[in-house]
Amino acid sequence: MQYLVSVIFDQPGLATPEEDAAIDVFNARLVAEGHWVFAGGLGAPDTATVIDNRGGEPMFTDGPYVESKEFLAGFWIIEAADLDVALKLAAEGSKACNRKTEVRPFL
Repeated sequence: MQYLVSVIFDQPGLATPEEDAAIDVFNARLVAEGHWVFAGGLGAPDTATVIDNRGGEPMFTDGPYVESKEFLAGFWIIEAADLDVALKLAAEGSKACNRKTEVRPFL
């Protein structure tokens, strides 16, 4: 089963060199153990554009959908046998990137 591991942070800015190194080690482990599907870091919330095309014309709004102190800073998509494995990996990812993570299964 595949899971989305969201990286949650509350300060704009990039990972430190030490965090980058720990993330690289964690990513290599995900690949080696067959858990890797895809991962990526995201731009700061002020780089977001929200599109609402539920009406007659699409509306484009600069900035994040929700004003919040915390934001989605990046993500991993992993393959795991079950939720317990996904949670264990997400805990290790949280330690590697020094940020909170959230785990959600794909439907």
